[in-house]
Amino acid sequence: MRRITRIATVGIASAALALSATACGGKKSSDTPSSDGSSASAPGAAIAYDIGGRGDQSFNDAAYEGLQKAEKDLKVTGAEAEPTEGESEADKVQRLTELARKGNNPVIGVGFAYAPAIKKVAAKYPKTTFGIIDDTSVIGPNIANLVFNEEQGSYLAGVAAAKTSKTGTVGFIGGVEVPLIKKFEAGFTQGVKDTNPNAKVLSAYLTQPPDFGGFSKPDLGKGAAKGQLDGGADVIYAAAGLAGSGAIEAASNAGKWSIGVDSDQYNQAGLSKYKDHILTSVTKDVSDSVFNLIKSVKDGKPENGEVRYGLDKDGVGLADSNPEYKKMADVIAAVEKAKADIIAKKITVKTAP
Repeated sequence: MRRITRIATVGIASAALALSATACGGKKSSDTPSSDGSSASAPGAAIAYDIGGRGDQSFNDAAYEGLQKAEKDLKVTGAEAEPTEGESEADKVQRLTELARKGNNPVIGVGFAYAPAIKKVAAKYPKTTFGIIDDTSVIGPNIANLVFNEEQGSYLAGVAAAKTSKTGTVGFIGGVEVPLIKKFEAGFTQGVKDTNPNAKVLSAYLTQPPDFGGFSKPDLGKGAAKGQLDGGADVIYAAAGLAGSGAIEAASNAGKWSIGVDSDQYNQAGLSKYKDHILTSVTKDVSDSVFNLIKSVKDGKPENGEVRYGLDKDGVGLADSNPEYKKMADVIAAVEKAKADIIAKKITVKTAP
């Protein structure tokens, strides 16, 4: 897949189980950059996607929804840039530089992998606001760190999994073994164990850094899920981006439950074939975080520093789109109690296993 920058009115890719090939790049209007290296009056907003790109039915698509909303409600022009497979740090720097040079404001990196690149590019474009999702390691006066309490939403998923499981064994699949994904595992495992101390949690990671293919290869997710299903798991929660779609497929084919992540995956068109077996999804309000940052820039009061979204602000949560889930009164009651206890600080959710 080669890098492109394209108009954000292209329809969402429906392929969930493979990386879609991209065609030639589109174009959008842009102002001439200022002589001091900062952008001139910005014509719009831009997002640079994480591994897997748009069409992952998860993390990247949630960011795209925020850009779409900004286009509609704020009348801004949106631009997108796709990642390249096996790209270098220099590729990310070039991508962000190009988006900023064309006058986009803000420029948002979707995922922690953009941290080093944003640190470099933000310093060169001080009048442009840069957003980075899922990272607080890079800071600056024109950088907004959009972060979430993933462990809290994952705790609720653990409660639901433990209450739903008939075998007492559930599975967690992480895309890449990095601190961010360990937060998902920690919260999920704690939620399971607090609900059923005798339950067993099978955990697996698809790849190890610096190999980030675990976020983009559905076959890896499918294989890991099959292994956990063979091990007795009857509910599988995958925090693995596009690769998670493979886990959802495997669980569905086995007639078992899966739990989605980042987006409400029950409603993702590319996963409609498997939706009846998507019990719920741990949602992160990536969409609103993107929209809110774009709006803050448009309003002349750009966000900066850490902007955190947790259960208390509905920044993370558990989706209830599946009608079968809505019928599970005891499960919903347990989830709601856990949510209330976390918000009231009666439960402190771990951020590491």
